[in-house]
Amino acid sequence: MAREASLGTALITGASSGIGAVYADRLARRGYDLVLVARDGERLAKLAETLARDTGVSVDTLRADLTVKSDLAAVEARLRSDQTLSLLINNAGIAAFGGFTELDVEHHDAMAQLNIVALTRLAAAAGANFAARQTGVIVNLASVLALMPDRSGPVYAGSKAYVLAFTESLAAELGPKGVRLQVVLPGATRTEIFDRAGASVDAIPAEYLMEVDAMVDAALVGFDRGELVTIPSLPDIGDWDAFLAARAQLAPNLSRNRPADRYLSAGA
Repeated sequence: MAREASLGTALITGASSGIGAVYADRLARRGYDLVLVARDGERLAKLAETLARDTGVSVDTLRADLTVKSDLAAVEARLRSDQTLSLLINNAGIAAFGGFTELDVEHHDAMAQLNIVALTRLAAAAGANFAARQTGVIVNLASVLALMPDRSGPVYAGSKAYVLAFTESLAAELGPKGVRLQVVLPGATRTEIFDRAGASVDAIPAEYLMEVDAMVDAALVGFDRGELVTIPSLPDIGDWDAFLAARAQLAPNLSRNRPADRYLSAGA
C-alpha cells in the first residue's frame, strides 16, 4: 500500500488487541506514524510488524504495564518529549465482574490506577506537549456506563464517569490553547476485556453487542466531525443534547448562599 503523507504520530495505549489494535490499523491507514503501548510485548511486536509492512508508516512499540509506576513514567516521558506526536488514544483499561465487597480490593485498586490515574497522567503529559505547540488531539475511551452507573460495578462505572467529566473539563481548559479533546462512550463491544474480567461476551444479547471494528469506525467519524462526546450506539444526537440541556438547567441552583426551602423544615 502506498503511504499517505504523515499526519504526525499517534500514541495508542492498550494497543495489542481489541479497540487499541483497530485504532492502530485505522490510523496507520490514514497516514499516522504510531507508538503502540501495551503489556504484551510479543503481540505488540507482531502487530507493529504487520502494520509497518502493510501501510508503510513508522511503528514504534513500548512494552509497558501502566499500573507500574516506572512503566507509566516511561510512557509519560515519551508523551512530553516527542515533538512528532499529534494524537493520544487513551484506551487502556480493565473491568471487573462481581459484587464490590466480594472482589479483592487489590483488583479495585488496579482498576482505579489504570482507568483513572494512568489515563490522567498520560493526558497531562500529552496536554503539556500539545499546548506548548498549540496543536494535537487527546481521545479518552470511557463507556456508556458513565451514564448508567447502576448497570455496572461501582469502580468501573465510577472510573468511566470520571473519564467523561475529566474530558469535558479538560476540553474547556485546553481548547483555547489549540488542543482538541474527544471522549468515546462505547456500549458493550466484542473485545477481550470480558475474558480478562472473568465473564463471557457470549452472555450479552446480540442486539446490545457491537463489533470492535464498527465501534472504532464510528468513533473516528465522530473524531472527524470534531465531536467532544461520541456515543457510537446513540441513534439520535437530540437525546444527548436534551441531556446537556437538562444538566445546564440545574446549574444556576447547584451552588447558592442558602439551603433550598425544602431543607429548611424537618417536617417538609
